Amino acid sequence: MSARIVYIGAPEVPAALFERRALADCPGLDLLASDERAAAARDLEATEVLIGHHFQFDAAMLARAPRLRWIQSLTSGTDAIMKLPTLLPKVIVTSTRGMHGPQVSELVFLDMLSLLRDFPRMLRNQAAGRWEQWPQRLLSGRIVVIVGVGAIAEALAERCKAFGMAVHGVSGRTQLPRNFDAMHGRAQLAQAASLADFLVLLVPHTPATESLVDASVIAAMKPEAFLINVARGGVLDETALLRALRAGRLAGAALDVFRERPLPADHPLWREPRVIVTPHIGGMSDIYFEQAYPVVRDNLRLFLAGRLEALINVVAR
Repeated sequence: MSARIVYIGAPEVPAALFERRALADCPGLDLLASDERAAAARDLEATEVLIGHHFQFDAAMLARAPRLRWIQSLTSGTDAIMKLPTLLPKVIVTSTRGMHGPQVSELVFLDMLSLLRDFPRMLRNQAAGRWEQWPQRLLSGRIVVIVGVGAIAEALAERCKAFGMAVHGVSGRTQLPRNFDAMHGRAQLAQAASLADFLVLLVPHTPATESLVDASVIAAMKPEAFLINVARGGVLDETALLRALRAGRLAGAALDVFRERPLPADHPLWREPRVIVTPHIGGMSDIYFEQAYPVVRDNLRLFLAGRLEALINVVAR
């Protein structure tokens, strides 16, 4: 089948590279690929497929694409798409879920080691020329509790076990995944949090997970524990987190996602001494295109063959 396809590029997934690869894999493709969102969205009347990052789409764009049948997100998250009021029920949405395990896991390890060893303090001492030593705590023997058990959590769990950590999951899944020592239902979140040396949030943001980690969950954590959010800002009560940190009821936190994006310059999280702020880089990598393209290519081939029922990573509606 033939279909008009629009690809919106970004620095890590440039339009020229996608166009070259896609035309080689699917000769004769009716493709408009552009790194300029406005140019890509100029004429959508005949467009049946949109490919891009989930935050590149808006309600007006979808409203101008009456023949739209499929949206391929270049990210694992699709919440920005699913919330659009002009997303018609007939439109299939797919993601690149499963490709972000390496980069998110490495950021979590950067956070865990930095928090546990107080690496920000070392950097401050370096800037001041101050020689100061203190006992260095190890990851070995610590308990990590991962809230949300999917492909990224499984990649993280494998790495945690290599460091001698115990891994617990919080999920609706009943079967114990590989490299997990225990699983807890979401109703037992507070109980699971009480066991954690590190509480890592990887759960998608949905109405059911809005402020899932609230004041009661944070209060259940040990005072020497750390919280790491690499999921979405909406799953965490940031106000409750700040209160716990300032009251000394939590040792620290590392946050890559926030309710406001980008995080405003005057937000108190920037200046909280026991918080590590990163600018939503968890999903980024220097090989992002190579990670994402195989899923997009396979889905494109399936779509062109008319096999919509076989598309990979379809997002439930």
